[in-house]
Amino acid sequence: MSLILKLLLATCFFLLISCSNKETKIPQIKEVGLDQQMIEAYKEGLELLEIGQGLMAAKKFNEAEILYPQSIWAPRASLMSAYSYYYFDSYVDAIQEVDRYLKKYPNHKNKDYAFYLKSISYYNQISDEKKDLGPIIEAKKSFEYIINNYPGSEFAMDAEFKLELIDEILASKEMYVARFYMKKEKWIPSINRFKKVVKDYDKTIYVEEALFRLVEIHYRIGLEDEAKKYAHLLGYNYQSGKWYESSYQIFNKNFKKKKIKRKDKSKSILEKIKSLL
Repeated sequence: MSLILKLLLATCFFLLISCSNKETKIPQIKEVGLDQQMIEAYKEGLELLEIGQGLMAAKKFNEAEILYPQSIWAPRASLMSAYSYYYFDSYVDAIQEVDRYLKKYPNHKNKDYAFYLKSISYYNQISDEKKDLGPIIEAKKSFEYIINNYPGSEFAMDAEFKLELIDEILASKEMYVARFYMKKEKWIPSINRFKKVVKDYDKTIYVEEALFRLVEIHYRIGLEDEAKKYAHLLGYNYQSGKWYESSYQIFNKNFKKKKIKRKDKSKSILEKIKSLL
């Protein structure tokens, strides 16, 4: 074998080795599974939520859900998205996200929480009883749904408390309108509003005044028997109340409120101490 041929063979051998070494040094790109991508997106959503980035967190949770919709984490991600909107006071978006969750995951175990989140989102939109009643009515319906369908859940007790507050707001709304009609001497609509308070919101603080106003209006328009009927009802339920006492002045203009003598508490305490000594 000639020297030239040996050199050519040696050169080819070294080139082959060099190429094989280069091939082994090429980095291998590992494919990340959808489940891992979803978990990472979910974690990022939690991190964003912790630093107060509610809207960005909501979008990240939505991204996690889209990455792996068949995963057990998908409905959780949807709920976390709704919570993120709620956290950021974006209540309309929170409600829409809850509705989407309920439609997409009708059998998920956290439906009671979803309904509560929807209810509280409506509730937090209540700003003034003199304005739009929409959020108040929707909040009431949602809280009633929780009580009727999830009576043993941790959210039912708070739902009952919130319903009491909502009834106070609705009764206040009726009283506001009724007083307005009364001021304008529109007796029939005024009577109807006060009756609604007595009938539908009988556990609120406004019932006592509503009964008194019914006594007052009926007496004023000449329906004395009706006025007495409501006066008796007022006395039966609120005999020691100020409105019942005020009703006496309607039938007897010369009636004067009795002044109750109150004992000096500090003096009575001193006397007790002296007796002990």
